[in-house]
Formats: sequence, C-alpha cells, structure tokens
Amino acid sequence: MSSIEENNSKNYFAIFGLLFGALCWGIIWYPYRIMAEAGISGVASSFYTYCIATLIAGGYFAKYWRDIFKLPFSILWLSLIAGWTNLSYVLAVIDGEVMRVMLLFYLSPLWTLILAHFWLKEKTQLTGYIAIAISLIGAFIMLYDFSNPVITFPLPSSDSDWFALSAGIGFSLTNVITRKSSHLTIRAKSFAVWVGVILVSLLFILFTNEKLPTPHAFTLTHWLILTIIALLLIAATGFVQYGVTKITATRASVLFLFELVVAAIASYFLAHEVMAWNEWLGGVLIISAAIFAGLNSNTH
Repeated sequence: MSSIEENNSKNYFAIFGLLFGALCWGIIWYPYRIMAEAGISGVASSFYTYCIATLIAGGYFAKYWRDIFKLPFSILWLSLIAGWTNLSYVLAVIDGEVMRVMLLFYLSPLWTLILAHFWLKEKTQLTGYIAIAISLIGAFIMLYDFSNPVITFPLPSSDSDWFALSAGIGFSLTNVITRKSSHLTIRAKSFAVWVGVILVSLLFILFTNEKLPTPHAFTLTHWLILTIIALLLIAATGFVQYGVTKITATRASVLFLFELVVAAIASYFLAHEVMAWNEWLGGVLIISAAIFAGLNSNTH
C-alpha cells in the first residue's frame, strides 16, 4: 500500500471514529433520562457509568498501568476539562430540550476557532471571522425572548442552557488540548477523560447538596443500563480521541454535527420534543457557521 493510500485509509478511519462518537452522543441522553426518571441523578449516573468504563478498560489495558507514573502532569488539565465537558453535557440533556441543548453545545466551533488560532497557531482567515459572526447571531436569536418586548441582552434562561454552553466550551478545549498533546497515547487520553468525569462528579457532589447513592440502591435493570452506557462511552471515547488527533480541530467539530441529525430524530420519536421558530432559525445559523468554518479551515 502506498503512503498516500495509507494516509487516506487513516483519514477514513478517523472520520468514521468521529461519526461513531457523534452517533453515541446523539442517543446517549435517552438512557440517562431513563435513569433520572428512576430517581438517579445525572451526576450519580455519570459517576457510576464512568467508574464501570474505567474498570472495564483498565482491566483490558492492565499491562500499561506501569506507565501511569511516566505521564506528564499536564494530563490533569485534559482530565478535568474533559470531565466537566461530559458531566455538564449529561446534566444539560437530562433537564433541557435535547435539540436546544445540542445547538447551544454546537457553538463549540466558535470557541474552537478562537482557541485554534491562539493556541495551535492555526491561521484564522476572513471566513473564520465570518463563521464567528454567524454563530453569535444564531446564539442571539436562540436565546432572545421574543415574547418579552423589553430589549435586554439575551442570556441563557436555565441551568440546562448554561450547562450546554459550558460543555461546548469544554469540548473545544478538550479537542485543542488533545491535538496539542500528540505525545500522549490514545489510551492515556481516553483514561484521562473517564477518570476526569469521576473526579468532577465527586467535586460536584462535594460542593452541592447532592447525595451519591450506594451501589445497593440500583436494581439489575439499572446496572444493565449503566453498563450499556459505559460500553458505548469506551468505544466512542477511543474513536473520538483517535479522530481529533488525526483531523484538524475545526474539521472535527464539523463532523460531530452528525450528532444533531441523530439527536433530532431521537428526540422527536422518543421525547416528542418540538423547537420554537427562533430556536430553529438560530440553530440553522449555528450549524451553517460550523459547516462554513470547517469547510474553509486549514487542512494540514
């Protein structure tokens, strides 16, 4: 196989990895909601699913544990930021409308453009600034309360909105850090994400009135759902970490837009959710900006 064919093969696999991750995250909100309806909070569900994921993957990669003390301290930042990204995303989709959460989350190409410019030194062209402007207009339209004639600056109106926005920022930071940390293996990055969610969940519980249920509080059905989520997380995290390592940060964000298609179909049929006209219009602008940014980004 020639080097060109080999590179193309790697690119196709990286694209598949990102699309698979988008598929998982487009539907993973549903089992988390099932757990929430059973009285298990998003924080508790996240803690246990990532504990299961860490134990399963940790057993499979047991021979690599001896290298854990050779990892640079900087991996802690990846762990904590990725941990907050995943936890805040789960908290947002449990309580908020799925598509609204997704669209606010997918302002991430806006943050990625800024971070990639200043951190990765990826040159931002005029098209990038246009994408930023379109994203901001889309967010304005989504968040503005058109039923209230008082002109105020539109801000997120609920905790789920804030969680969604912070998850998008965290996702962009995670992608950029992952691309920057080319010296780390995919295994190390994946474990950093899983352990990060566990740590952030514990910190969240520590600083709130939330209580962590004991394992005895779960039924066999609960454990089955948690294990299925954990297996999806293991596969999705590994594929995504590989994808964002091989593809530029802005292009990775655009490929993840496939998650919106999956989420739109799933939320309509599983949750019977319908968006308002301004959410549709703002969402179209945000998606357009993301696609525009990705198609016009550098391809190195």
